[in-house]
Order: sequence, then C-alpha cells, then structure tokens
Amino acid sequence: MIITVSGPPGTGTSTLSRILAKELGLRRVNSGDLFRKIADDRGISVGELGRIAEEGPEIDYLIDDAQKAMALEAGGVFEGRISAHVLDADLKILLKADRKVRAERIASREKKLVEDALRESRVREECEARRYEKYYNIDVSDFSVYDLVIDSGTWNERGVSAIALAAVRSIEDGGKPSI
Repeated sequence: MIITVSGPPGTGTSTLSRILAKELGLRRVNSGDLFRKIADDRGISVGELGRIAEEGPEIDYLIDDAQKAMALEAGGVFEGRISAHVLDADLKILLKADRKVRAERIASREKKLVEDALRESRVREECEARRYEKYYNIDVSDFSVYDLVIDSGTWNERGVSAIALAAVRSIEDGGKPSI
C-alpha cells in the first residue's frame, strides 16, 4: 500500500505519518529528511539548499526519484509537500491548519518565538510554492489531487489519525467509496 501525507509545516504531517506507518506496519519515508540529508551531505543549511533548489529542478528530482523507487520497491507512508503529485498512491492525504496555529506549533517544537516561526514558515512556503509551480506546474492551493483533506487545527492528533485510519480501512475493505 502507498499512502501520501502532505501539508505545510506545523500541520502534523510527521506525527500522522509516524502513526500510520506504525499502525499499518509500513515503512515511513519523509521527503524533508531526504532534503535535509542532501543539505547535510553538501555541508550547507536547509535554507541555502532551498535557494539552490529554486535555481534548478535537480534537487527536487533527486527526491522524487528516491520516493518513486522506494514506493515501487515496498510501498509505505510517504510524507512530503508534493508526494501526492509525484506518486501513484492508494490514498493521498492533505493536512491543513490556520497559519497562526501552525506557527505556534513550530515555535513550541523548535523553542523559538511565534513571530519568528511565522516569518520563517512564510518564507519557506513561498519558496516551495514558487519551485513547485515552476518545475511541476503545481498550484499548492489546489487540493483536487487529494483523496482526504483534514484540518489538523480542528482535530487533535488522535482525531486526525482516526480519520486517516478510517479512510485506509475503507480502501482495505474494497476501495475508495464513490458517493
């Protein structure tokens, strides 16, 4: 089974991906981890790699190719901003939440001021949106590729995972419902 989990920073994609992978006995692949590994291997910051990635598609294509190979090899839960656009998945999930809620989560997690988290998130999201539009013709505000959109600002961790697991169980029981 191949499941993608996407969403901007602070929506809980890592948390949901970990829960789904554990509950379903699937491996978890995080494209952000792949991106950070490339930055680390090159001895540069993630922000610097983001600026380099805006200059050409090679970095993004490396991550895409790695995800595709892993998906074909053994499936799994794939966490990434555009994983749903790159992979032929059984279930494509998008998490969303209000920008302030996301900034508060990031600030708490990274021990920084909410204002700093808000500013940094905005810069990162704008950078990613430009890249995805330029290299893939993807409008990140278009949710039509997703099978399930969950507002993680409305639901807590248990609620979000219960909704996602219910969708997975529905697929396991015979496919996506058509209502």
